[in-house]
Amino acid sequence: MSKTFQNSLTLASRLLFVVFFLPAGFGKLTGFAGTVGYISSVGLPLATLGAVLALAVEILGSLALLAGLKTRLAALILAAFTLVASFFFHAYWAVPADQAFVTQLLFFKNIAVVGGLLALAANGAGAWSLDARNER
Repeated sequence: MSKTFQNSLTLASRLLFVVFFLPAGFGKLTGFAGTVGYISSVGLPLATLGAVLALAVEILGSLALLAGLKTRLAALILAAFTLVASFFFHAYWAVPADQAFVTQLLFFKNIAVVGGLLALAANGAGAWSLDARNER
């Protein structure tokens, strides 16, 4: 695979993760009270702190991926966040049978996202990133 094609794919993967996480982070920011309520509804303590942490991870992590800055760390943090959130917010094993299919689909979609983030963490941001500039 050519370096140009590889760098294009790596940039595309970073941008697609941004499309996934950045709107979610801004949604939590603009609908903060609803986010706190949703976190509380699943029985988690310190819902306000959890909402602040979630929006910070999603917004700051997205911006890091967008710029390709500290990409490996950002991808690992987003992967851990997504994995933990999946068990609390897409617990398909704990919902009524008529809701299990969609909830299970969302759970395993998140698991796939974690896999992609781990691949990004393993391979780095590529040449078209601030990380690559800082390595020079």
